Amino acid sequence: MKPMSMPLETVHSPQAPAAIGPYSQAQKVGNLLFCSGQIALDPRTQQMVGSTAAEQAEQVLKNLAAVLHAGGASLSRVARTTIYLVSMADFAAVNEVYGRHFGDHKPARATVAVKELPKNGLVEIDCIAAL
Repeated sequence: MKPMSMPLETVHSPQAPAAIGPYSQAQKVGNLLFCSGQIALDPRTQQMVGSTAAEQAEQVLKNLAAVLHAGGASLSRVARTTIYLVSMADFAAVNEVYGRHFGDHKPARATVAVKELPKNGLVEIDCIAAL
């Protein structure tokens, strides 16, 4: 007997930037939503927003919230995030923005220092949410 497979559903929001590569904004499988990393692109212009990591984190989280909404979730349903920072010196500033957006909700999280990000971004965040 062939095992049942759960279908994948591609999620797209016009309120978030279009993918800049061969990937989707998110994939829904079962009761989980896997969101691709978001950088600080303005969804209308596809241009970077903000010159500091904190300013970019604001846009990143707005973009992520738009993708989550399109997939039937919200920041309050996020189970895990990964934050990618070009400089760990920005950890506290990004953490403050992140904390404001998530409020009392505290998803599991990893923060990783990376050499560089697409479009010379300073911060990128991806997540997995429960539906």
